[in-house]
Amino acid sequence: MTRMRILFFALLALPGVAFGERPCREEADDRLRLACYDREAKSDPNERAALVPQASPIASSTASDREGASSPLSREWELADGDRRGVFVLRTYLPNLLLPLHLTSSINRAPASPTHPGSGYQSDYHRNEAKIQISLRTKVAEDLFLPGAALWMAYSQQSLMQVWDSADSSPFRSSDYQPEAIYVVPVAPEPGRLPLGWSLRLVELGLAHQSNGQSDPLSRSWNRVYLGAGLEQGASSFHVRVNQRIKARGVDDNPDLVDYIGRVQMRMAWKGQASTFGATWRTNLTGIRRGSIKLDWSRPVLADKPAGLQWYAQLFSGYGETLLDYNHPQTSLGLGLALFQF
Repeated sequence: MTRMRILFFALLALPGVAFGERPCREEADDRLRLACYDREAKSDPNERAALVPQASPIASSTASDREGASSPLSREWELADGDRRGVFVLRTYLPNLLLPLHLTSSINRAPASPTHPGSGYQSDYHRNEAKIQISLRTKVAEDLFLPGAALWMAYSQQSLMQVWDSADSSPFRSSDYQPEAIYVVPVAPEPGRLPLGWSLRLVELGLAHQSNGQSDPLSRSWNRVYLGAGLEQGASSFHVRVNQRIKARGVDDNPDLVDYIGRVQMRMAWKGQASTFGATWRTNLTGIRRGSIKLDWSRPVLADKPAGLQWYAQLFSGYGETLLDYNHPQTSLGLGLALFQF
């Protein structure tokens, strides 16, 4: 009988017994109380889950924020951590174009500037020519001066070719060359901070040289610094740059250039599932008599390859489609292909 009593009270002391469970906290002996908690942790799935280290809510939120910060503008300029590709990776900058049909309303047959009078009248120029543009960039430094900030180097080249003028061996009528350095600082998105749901995503500082590589009297060139900002709302983006021309040394080939093409450039773009639309406005903000407006549209040739060949259309109206034509107003329509995106 004594043995039965001992067994009965021993069972009462064990945790998990339905008819007399004793909480571990009531165990007076420290060693036995710790052993009791160990037994409960091994037998109770909920306790085991509680002992597993959980991710910090702050860390999870931070990771989610970084992932959520990815967007068309972020992927274009590698603003979020998840969008970064590292340095010296070649990427597209401006669209790379082959437009075999580029029809202008007014071909510039006698280019001139205040310091370089016209060199003669080119009666053989055709109003329909081809437009070719190649534009590439690469990031050369990351986390430069500020967290996430990057320095990019870019090169763009645009040419207008009299491809349909076989009698004159289809000469290049105009070519512009533009090397550029762009310092981009990402800004974390703050929905609700700006009206209509827009968020500031980047600020930038740039230095650019643009020239047409010709000798006098057709030489045209300018150097500039610019300050810019990029904003975004869903699939839409808005990019603005304010240019400050650097004073030319010696004879200025085109002293009135910015009076015609403008000091401010604003671009609105929308990227849908397939098609993209864009509008670029260059102005001095003092009137609409000068400057220009450019509209462009693109759509993949193959729906399953959005980064491949794209149908491309461009409408330009105003001054400065090329440096040679900076003071010659015209309206042009270009049709063809955007060659690649990466």
